[in-house]
Amino acid sequence: MTETETNAYDVVVLGAGPVGENVADRTRAAGLTTAVVESELVGGECSYWACMPSKALLRPVIARADARRVPGLSQSVQGPLDASAVLAHRDYYTSDWKDDGQVGWLDSIGADLYRGHGRLTGPRAVTVTGPDGGERVLTARHAVAVCTGSRAALPGLPGLDEVRPWTSREATSAKKVPGRLIVVGGGVVATEMATVWQALGSKVTMLVRGKGLLARMEPFAGELVAEALTEAGADVRTGTSVESVTRENGSVVAVTDSGDRIEADEILFATGRAPRTDDLGLETIGLAPGSWLDVDDSLRVNGHDWLYAVGDVNQRALLTHQGKYQARIAGAAIAARATGETLLAQPWGAHAATADHAAVPQVVFTDPEAAAVGLSLAEAEQAGHRVKAVDVDLSTVAGAGLYADGYKGRARMVVDLEDEILRGVTLVGPGVGELIHSATIAVAGQVPVGRLWHAVPSYPTISEVWLRLLEAYRDA
Repeated sequence: MTETETNAYDVVVLGAGPVGENVADRTRAAGLTTAVVESELVGGECSYWACMPSKALLRPVIARADARRVPGLSQSVQGPLDASAVLAHRDYYTSDWKDDGQVGWLDSIGADLYRGHGRLTGPRAVTVTGPDGGERVLTARHAVAVCTGSRAALPGLPGLDEVRPWTSREATSAKKVPGRLIVVGGGVVATEMATVWQALGSKVTMLVRGKGLLARMEPFAGELVAEALTEAGADVRTGTSVESVTRENGSVVAVTDSGDRIEADEILFATGRAPRTDDLGLETIGLAPGSWLDVDDSLRVNGHDWLYAVGDVNQRALLTHQGKYQARIAGAAIAARATGETLLAQPWGAHAATADHAAVPQVVFTDPEAAAVGLSLAEAEQAGHRVKAVDVDLSTVAGAGLYADGYKGRARMVVDLEDEILRGVTLVGPGVGELIHSATIAVAGQVPVGRLWHAVPSYPTISEVWLRLLEAYRDA
């Protein structure tokens, strides 16, 4: 019987997506030996099935939509998109689902990669089962960081497995355009993928259980996106639940709660996420398999002084950029504790992921784009803040009219009336994704409204909406 090999490290990272990569980068920069365990592709969900392929698919769609609103150019771009070229563009940005480049990057920072499935087998111990079935035990002197991300959560509909539904992975990696596509859900994945496939030639039907799209944003965000999707040819049905799905003669048939029978070539369920923690050995350290992991602001799992949960698995903010932010904080906190440095865990300190609570930015790459940071009006009121919201029609800004004929958009600023700082900002309209970082700085920096008057927007840009928002607040 072969003896299991054991290797000791300062830090063991489970998961080599962007979150795990950033934890490893920070711990290696601090001089800590680091092992990274990955069961799929180095680069994770974002690189191969989420951020990169979805945005590569969306970019031609948005560029064409913008061009169609520019005089002198619009007549040249009325034809269909070249679907094959768009899919090839997507394949380029996923490196054809090969991870050689990212493996090389891990090697360049001096982290050791172990391919295989890693499971906790007790405090500070991870057993890795490799592709050949062989096992290695990795022990961590200081920390184990769980960075395994999340997976699509499917509803418990009878026979769903036989239907072979799309999840976000299939929607971003599909090799051909379905003639008809049902999209179940109204969140970010649902709206972005409806935008892509409708533009590439699919007849899209959206079935949304709630009252509208993008329910976690200000209501007007979902309203403007739904209006645009409808104008593009999608059938958007809100207040609608799917009761059953079957696949008949190659087609998917979905029956709604109102008895409607809808046929399509494929069906995408974009109905939420679940943590990838069901087979990590959590039971060996007193935690429930399949659970989200509760952490403090240094990303350390509550009740376990050596265990960290970073990114989607802690359910704080299921966004790649926010997970990478958490990874930088966690890596720095692990290094500080390992070397005996003072932990700066106060709000906005070097070892506290305060932005998870107060300044999470997000862009939804639909047409129009929807972007938000911080709290919505409803969230701010529920949190007990005394706030006032001011709105501006983005079409009144000179830069918006120059950007596109018939520009439609809206901006909202939520102001804390006691401290006169911004609690949240929401922007909806073409091109607003590149504006949201200015809002993020204002919210995260807690910049007083009085100082924002001195942040002069360049004319004529869409950013002049900041001046219009301040004027609306002053005159309210």
